[in-house]
Amino acid sequence: FHPEALDEFEAAALRYAAIRPSLGDAFIDRVEAATSRAVRAPMTGAPLGSLRRVFVKRFPYFVLYAVEESRVLVLAVAHFRQRPGYWRRRSPR
Repeated sequence: FHPEALDEFEAAALRYAAIRPSLGDAFIDRVEAATSRAVRAPMTGAPLGSLRRVFVKRFPYFVLYAVEESRVLVLAVAHFRQRPGYWRRRSPR
């Protein structure tokens, strides 16, 4: 995870947990599942320029990542309605 992606993931989980603790846990589980899908099959994520994204089930978020030689780098855990493209400066390309 890019450090800022980890920060936004944690912040969103805390917001959901403030609504209902089980909702925060569900968000964490769904983001981890989406990230696992990206790691297992990196080229199956929907292309977004030179990057890819997988959608987080049940929540209006996606995990944006770069496929590198030996790893998948998560650049953002982004809400669908956040500032579009705010994560571009994080891209290694």
